[in-house]
Amino acid sequence: MDKCRINIAVLESSDIIYEGLSNLLLKSGEHYYLYRIKDMEDLSRRYGDISFNIAIINPVALQNKKHEFQKLKNTWQELIWVGMIYSFFDNRILNFFDDIFSITDTSEVIINKLNKLLQKCDGNNNNLEHLSERETEVLIQLVKGLSHKEIADKLNISIHTVTSHRKNIIEKTGIKSLSGLTIYAITKKIIPLEIISTWNDGKTNK
Repeated sequence: MDKCRINIAVLESSDIIYEGLSNLLLKSGEHYYLYRIKDMEDLSRRYGDISFNIAIINPVALQNKKHEFQKLKNTWQELIWVGMIYSFFDNRILNFFDDIFSITDTSEVIINKLNKLLQKCDGNNNNLEHLSERETEVLIQLVKGLSHKEIADKLNISIHTVTSHRKNIIEKTGIKSLSGLTIYAITKKIIPLEIISTWNDGKTNK
């Protein structure tokens, strides 16, 4: 059965803890995609390219940055903020989060908390990330660098339809930027890397 794609930003300086959390979540059977974030500024930059569902943050990163954190919460109200703790923190910091878990919690406890926050995926989301044939065709043309009008002409569809397909692609993949969609297309073997290199060479030679 298909599952929802869940993009998770993780702000944690410890390699061991990050790798441990990654292994735990990736082995859970859920459709988690993890992205390591350096700091709150990095999260702000990357949020434009990736539609994060959850941000898991070591509260240490919020020390002396509570005002900036509150601004981000107000801006990205759809983002779920989860604190990952392994030492004592003042409740005034922990209260910023939608929920918290400890690194001593079992994998079952952590995953159940995340699923509860996400309220799981319903049947309407089962097609998430599965692009239709037409959406795949539009994705290929986007990666080629064609404009919406050029794609509409090439595929014999309206510009409005192209825009709708691109919106669906973004919603299904959780990726907004063209560079991110290019990586997605390569990863999913929709477009061979060698062909993209040829396209890029062609643009350079124009």
